[in-house]
Amino acid sequence: MAAGKDAAPSNREPFSGTPRHGSCLCGSVRYSVDGPMRAVVACHCQQCRKQSGHFFAATDALDTDLTITDGGTLKWYAASLEAQRGFCGKCGSALFWKRNGSVKTSILAGSMDGETRLALDRHIFVANKGDYYDVEDGLPRFDQDDGAVSKPEWS
Repeated sequence: MAAGKDAAPSNREPFSGTPRHGSCLCGSVRYSVDGPMRAVVACHCQQCRKQSGHFFAATDALDTDLTITDGGTLKWYAASLEAQRGFCGKCGSALFWKRNGSVKTSILAGSMDGETRLALDRHIFVANKGDYYDVEDGLPRFDQDDGAVSKPEWS
């Protein structure tokens, strides 16, 4: 079966047909997702910790399913040669992470409105986590990237 809105890889929740919405803290950047989303991945890398003050917990969606409904203050920062981070230029809320050339965008789970219907699935870059907390929730842990976040699932 071809991938699309009706066929989601196994680490994606089935699409219920109801779009989900999210925004930054001040509401200047708003988005909707009209398709399946990946289970939430906690990234403990230094860049995610520096931008958020702790770690990122992010899902993702195909770019064709993600619509920025109000992006007047959306800014993108090239955090490395391979990816950029989207945030609100007014309130500073971190919202997105996007690998260059990818067909999907990571979305910070905490920016979503209401119930997400998602669950935390795994931790990556645990070797880089802060020394002030432990990761002991029983979920899979990877010292670096697990390969699943960066591999193109749908092309």
